[in-house]
Amino acid sequence: MVDLGSNSVRLVVFEGLGRNPQAIFNEKAVLGLGRGLQSTGRLNEEAIGPALTVLARYHAVARAMHADPIEVLATAAVRDASNGPDFVAALESRMPGVPIRILTGEQEAAFSAAGVLLGFPGADGILGDIGGGSLEVVRLDAGRPGRSRSLPLGVIRLAERSGGDVVRARAICEEELGAVPWLAEGAGRDLYLVGGAWRALARMHIAQTGYPLAIVHHYVLRREEARDLAGVVMAASRRVLERMPGAPQKRLADLPFAALAMRRLLRATGAARVVFSANGLREGWYAGLLPEAERLADPLLSAARELALRWGRDPGLPQALLAWTDPVFAGQDNGARALREAACWVSDIGSHDHPEYRAEQAFLRILRQHGVGLDHHARAFLALVAALRYEAEPGAPWLAPTRVLLDLPTIRRAEALGAALRLAYTLCGGTPALLAGTRLERQGGRLVLRLAEGTGVFAGESVLRRVEALGAALGLEAVVQVEED
Repeated sequence: MVDLGSNSVRLVVFEGLGRNPQAIFNEKAVLGLGRGLQSTGRLNEEAIGPALTVLARYHAVARAMHADPIEVLATAAVRDASNGPDFVAALESRMPGVPIRILTGEQEAAFSAAGVLLGFPGADGILGDIGGGSLEVVRLDAGRPGRSRSLPLGVIRLAERSGGDVVRARAICEEELGAVPWLAEGAGRDLYLVGGAWRALARMHIAQTGYPLAIVHHYVLRREEARDLAGVVMAASRRVLERMPGAPQKRLADLPFAALAMRRLLRATGAARVVFSANGLREGWYAGLLPEAERLADPLLSAARELALRWGRDPGLPQALLAWTDPVFAGQDNGARALREAACWVSDIGSHDHPEYRAEQAFLRILRQHGVGLDHHARAFLALVAALRYEAEPGAPWLAPTRVLLDLPTIRRAEALGAALRLAYTLCGGTPALLAGTRLERQGGRLVLRLAEGTGVFAGESVLRRVEALGAALGLEAVVQVEED
């Protein structure tokens, strides 16, 4: 699909129809089609020619890749400009047969909400999607979209309405946001931010703080952190912005107004946290193509299964591992059990890698995967479990991100689960049939491993060593019992 915005034009080609959108082609051109719209009422004449050229290329790329369906979604600049219809007519001649939809503000908000909910199924709070021409706000109530409004507060339009004066822009923001009283329902909840200008602020914060994971999606700032970041960017001169780590050169003029809009929206909502989303309008469009059952599937488990089916050996093993570890981790809440199930799915994804690098490769593959439903905590936990299943040294330098992203009790839980999975693979060689000849039990202060005689498993040195390691991780005495078949 083509996202035809006020500031940029982007082609995204997704592969297949899975729960986690996989973009296999993503190209953007920053053209400023909506610059000057506030004063002239027209699209930027200097950008029209380049835009048509870029869009003709996108059409050729999409056809060459056999993308189907393909659609152009035009947002604020095209819908508000007096010469928007002429531009669309010229575009239709260059992209024959391709539907071109000029979205209303409400439709734009609905697509953004669908995209965010694809990555945050239980999102609760306020969604803000900022573009060049407009800001869409949506009330999200425990995973359900509610009221929405489109406001003329895109970064380009806000800069032009204020004459480039941040102080005047603040008054404009306060007036526009003040006309949406339901924004206050976000008090104490999350503020989900979508849009390239806000993602740029997140990347700057990641670069400046040395955060160990350069993934904007699910990046979280506490309210005061977000306010401080906005304050610094709003007060900085262009020269200072140029020198800030992570500052995008093509967006420098927009950054102060993006920061201002974020800060005013924080104030209007009373949100406790800012959560950045890489999902938005484009993923919302994609979500509309998915079968309902696929769209409603758990994104964490879907992402884990995708990795297992691509890199693992036996798709029947993960569920067997989950059942095998149930007695050891009884009493877990639903969230912890879902993480354990996901860990079982990804526990064999290093099986085809070089033995010397299996632990590190599995760790990085999980930590940096594309799954839209994995927050940074889940990524780090699953990656650490997989690394330990492959006997990573706990002090390995490449494990350092986990020491930042996880607290000590969570690291201990990952160590115990990693030890359990390491024992399981030692016993069964990655096959459900051999695992079926074994079971784990907790009996008071003891961890009991039962082995069925004659099933191909036995208490060799490696098994004894690893059951003792698991017992130590759980604070239990380890016992092995062999039972007659």
